[in-house]
Amino acid sequence: MSKKDLNTRIARWAVNLQDYDYTILHRSGSQMAHVDALSRIQVLTNQYTDSIVHRIKESQELDPHILSVKALLQNGPYDNYCIKNNILYKFIDGAEVLVIPDEMQHHFNKNAHAKGHFSVKRTLEHIKNKYFIPQLQSKIEKYISNCVTCILKNKKSGKQEGFLHPLVKDDIPLNTYHIDHLGPLATSRKNYKFILAVIDSFTQFVWLYPTKTTSTSEVIKKLDIQKTTFGNPRFLITDRGTTFTSDEFHTYCSEQKITLHHITTGLPRANGQVERINRTIIPVLSKMSEDDPTKWFKHVPSLQEVLNSTFQRSINTTPFELLFGTQINNKTDLRIQQLIDEQLQLEFNENRELLHKAAKAQIIKVQNENKKSYNLRQKSPYLYSVKDLVAIKKRNKDLDNNSAINLLVHIKLHK
Repeated sequence: MSKKDLNTRIARWAVNLQDYDYTILHRSGSQMAHVDALSRIQVLTNQYTDSIVHRIKESQELDPHILSVKALLQNGPYDNYCIKNNILYKFIDGAEVLVIPDEMQHHFNKNAHAKGHFSVKRTLEHIKNKYFIPQLQSKIEKYISNCVTCILKNKKSGKQEGFLHPLVKDDIPLNTYHIDHLGPLATSRKNYKFILAVIDSFTQFVWLYPTKTTSTSEVIKKLDIQKTTFGNPRFLITDRGTTFTSDEFHTYCSEQKITLHHITTGLPRANGQVERINRTIIPVLSKMSEDDPTKWFKHVPSLQEVLNSTFQRSINTTPFELLFGTQINNKTDLRIQQLIDEQLQLEFNENRELLHKAAKAQIIKVQNENKKSYNLRQKSPYLYSVKDLVAIKKRNKDLDNNSAINLLVHIKLHK
């Protein structure tokens, strides 16, 4: 407990022990036999050893390869093999070891590894000093790679699976929307608890709607409000929350001629545009409603205005200007004095198509940069087949619904 330099495992033990009141007493090794036995290699008694040898002998007599080796030994020495009491042995590093028949090899590998779910090296040591199994290391590696206990307990190391595949971008506004809920936030006097964020994929223009619940019916009401001004999008991208996977929402999208896409479960970056906006909304609203957190909803319109008038690197302009063709005029931006300028309108009308193409080219450029940087830390995903045994990734949400913990990783288990 007083040692300064501790390895990770010992340090973890020391921290855990601090929760208890105890006294450390030294006991000599001769008095610790009952404890040491649990951490020592199992010592086979003569009776148990005789039983194993008898089973190996019977199995050898049914193994075609061993029978052929015994036949060769009748004509003289062969490849360091020998026969004693009609049992085949092999000389390895000057010692005689039993040759394990093919049908018993899996049993020996399993028992050696189960002693403590050791690594390949330690499992190999348990076997090779007493028994001979052809291609032993590769067989142990294969067994350990399929050990369910080891897979669930050990973390995968190295590069993570899966490359970045950016969504195909359209060259027109209001074609694809990303939507998601943010919250729960502090309950307001009007019972608002959440924000429904809707983002246009091309222009990155954002609409923010305070809501009382995350129900499907309330989402549909907000989309109907937006439809009266901007119409329906062709595509809608959401997570797999029950709000968006319900039959009611699918029916709505079908009736409105909207193609619905759900992102992969546990992969929020697939809906990255709305996720980035969400990371901005919370701190901004917190500062704007610091005096009375329950009035956060009053600041949502001004926040939406600021977001849409802020320069975006991916489109090389502001969302408002890309959508409407003019710069926004508001009291918070002193650089802009006029809302509608005839010359800007004419210029926008003449260069509308060029502006859209330039924005798309800029988006693709940023996506390619992100893809190249991201893929350097990734590797190709494993291609699974029907009936493959896998471990599934689960997500446990905290009580405040603001974070999640990845418990398991996808792992292929070979038969």
